[in-house]
Amino acid sequence: MPSAYDRLPLGSLRVFEAVAAHLSFSEAADALNVTPAAVSQQIKTLEAYIQVPLFRRSGRRVEITEEGLELLPAVRSGLEKLESALQQMKHHRRAGPLQISLLSSFLQIWLLPRIRSFRRKYPDIELRFHTSRALVDFSRSENHIAIRFGRGDYPNMHSEKLLDDWLVPVASPDLIKQHGMIERGASLSKYPLLESGDEPWHVWAQADEEAAWHSRAPSIEDSAGLLAAAEEGLGYALGRWTLVTRSLQKGTLKLAGTGALPYASAYHFVFWPFPRWRIFANGSSPRQRPFRDRPGWILERALSESSGWSWRGRLPRDFG
Repeated sequence: MPSAYDRLPLGSLRVFEAVAAHLSFSEAADALNVTPAAVSQQIKTLEAYIQVPLFRRSGRRVEITEEGLELLPAVRSGLEKLESALQQMKHHRRAGPLQISLLSSFLQIWLLPRIRSFRRKYPDIELRFHTSRALVDFSRSENHIAIRFGRGDYPNMHSEKLLDDWLVPVASPDLIKQHGMIERGASLSKYPLLESGDEPWHVWAQADEEAAWHSRAPSIEDSAGLLAAAEEGLGYALGRWTLVTRSLQKGTLKLAGTGALPYASAYHFVFWPFPRWRIFANGSSPRQRPFRDRPGWILERALSESSGWSWRGRLPRDFG
């Protein structure tokens, strides 16, 4: 029995959206990795199908018609729904790695040193990490989980708090011997500081003296880079407790003060509120069964057992 979609020019709709986005046949062709002639032919096919012109061409200049503007929102909505459905099906597949998006600093400093126990316990489960600060659009991404540092307010996503955090002053042992400790509320003007937008010294300093040190404090936005600079003796850093503990244990950094400030942000598991995780709970293979009914369960369990640090994070005794 013939389908209503048999003659629908689906490929032409994708080309139409690309031309409307670029207002250029050649740029649309580049974006789609086809020739301009192929783009032109697809637009002609679509215009013949709906019997109205969609673009006005004048040399290289392309303008979308009123009919094209009327059609465009529906085409984009349909393509987005189709892409979302395909991504959901990809997430449903029972094979392949668990894809995790997370901050580079958290991966390098906190997670990788603890991942060995995970691999020993679950050797059949492959993890694939992608580093990014941006929020993940799970409908357009292959990622299953994101670990983000924030307040947990991620629109249309489900999030679970993993770790609270605190800000503590740290520096290399030699730098502390040279300049001394930094007490809360003390003047910062005599200390060489390393500044970061994520760990700003103004939360530690007296408000009326910020200008005295801020102009000469080099800014390093990457938290891992900030701590590396501190280990090299380039300055005092206000670091996150979750990221400085290993350096403190190794002795490459020391606490440069006796106080700790609760951080307003925390680490969160973020994932799409879609029942894709049931495939792991109901799967028949050893790789799938441990995931139970919530994302990241196996990662949380394995890391909390081996880290020596509560996964849900409490204030260290030193600062109690």
